[in-house]
Amino acid sequence: MIQDNNNSSTARYSEPEQVDLIDLGIQIWHGKLTVIVCMIVAILLATSYLFFAKEKWTSTALITQPDSGQVSSYANAMNILYDTNAPTITTIQQNLISHFNSSFSALSEKLDNQEKPERLNVEAAIKGQNLPLRVSYVANSAEQAQKILAQYIQQIDDDVVNAVKADLNSSIISRKSELEQLLVSSEKVATEQKALRIAQIAQALTIAEQAKIKTPQVQQAEQVSQDTMFMLGSDALSSMVKNEATRPLTFPDSYYQVRQRLLDVNNLVTTTNSNNNSIVTNFHAYRYVMKPTLPFRRDSPKRAVTMMLALLLGGIVGGGIVLGRNALLKHKQKV
Repeated sequence: MIQDNNNSSTARYSEPEQVDLIDLGIQIWHGKLTVIVCMIVAILLATSYLFFAKEKWTSTALITQPDSGQVSSYANAMNILYDTNAPTITTIQQNLISHFNSSFSALSEKLDNQEKPERLNVEAAIKGQNLPLRVSYVANSAEQAQKILAQYIQQIDDDVVNAVKADLNSSIISRKSELEQLLVSSEKVATEQKALRIAQIAQALTIAEQAKIKTPQVQQAEQVSQDTMFMLGSDALSSMVKNEATRPLTFPDSYYQVRQRLLDVNNLVTTTNSNNNSIVTNFHAYRYVMKPTLPFRRDSPKRAVTMMLALLLGGIVGGGIVLGRNALLKHKQKV
C-alpha cells in the first residue's frame, strides 16, 4: 500500500507543469501599471528616434534608348564618313543606351564608395528585358531626390554625348587624311601613266625617224599596238608627243568619287569649326519614358509602423517584468 502511494506521488510530480494562461492574464492585469509605464517609455524612445532619424526619399525615372530623331544628325555624319559601312540608326541607338547604362553603373559604384555614400541605382525595369532602365536616387527630402537624380542623368548624358562627339571629330580628321592620301596616290599614278605614255610615243617617234616613216602606214588606229606605233609616222607621232605633254591627267571614276567624299567631309569640318565643335544637334544618349518623380511617401522612418512596434515591444517588456517579478516572489515564498 505504501509502495502504491509512492508510485502515485512520483507520477504526479513527473507530470509536466502546464501554463495557466488565465493566471498569466490576471497577473499582467494586476501589474498593468508597470506595463503601461513600459509602453510609455517605448513610445518616448520611438518618438525620439523619429525626431532625430534622417528621412529617406527615393525618386525614380524610367529611360530607354534615344529615338531616331535624336540621333539622325549623328547618323548622317557617319553616312558621309563611311557610306555603306556606316552603322545603322538602330545600332547607334543601342550603342548609345549601352554606353549610358555602363557610365551610370560606374557612377553608381563611385558614389557608393565615397566617405558619405550616395544611393544611385540603375536596373532593368522589366525582368528579362534590357529596356527600359529604372534609375533611382535616395536623398533626405523628396525635392532633393528628384533634383539630384535629374542632375546625374543629365551629367551622364553630357559625358556620353561629349565622348561620342570627340570620337566623331577624330574620325573626321582620320577620314579626311585617308581620302587626301587616296587622291595623292591616284594623282601620282596618273602622272606616272602620263609620263610612260609620252615615253612610249617618243620611243615610237625615234623608231619612225630612223625608219624614215613620215606618214601613217596603217588605215585604222585600232590596228596599231605598242610595238607597231611607229607605223603612224613621225609627223603624227611628233604631234602626239606635243599633245600628250599638255593633256590633263586622266583619272578613273573612283577618283572623282573620292573627291566628292572629301568635299563632303570638308563640309563637316567647316560645320565643326563654325559651331564650336558641334556637328550634331538634338543629340542625346537616352529618352525619358518617365521623368524623375517627386515621391510623396518616404522610405524611412515609417511613423505608423515605428509607433506600433514601440507599443508592442513596450507591452512585451512590461509583461515580462510583471511575470518575472511574480515568479520571483512565489519562489521566495516556497523557500
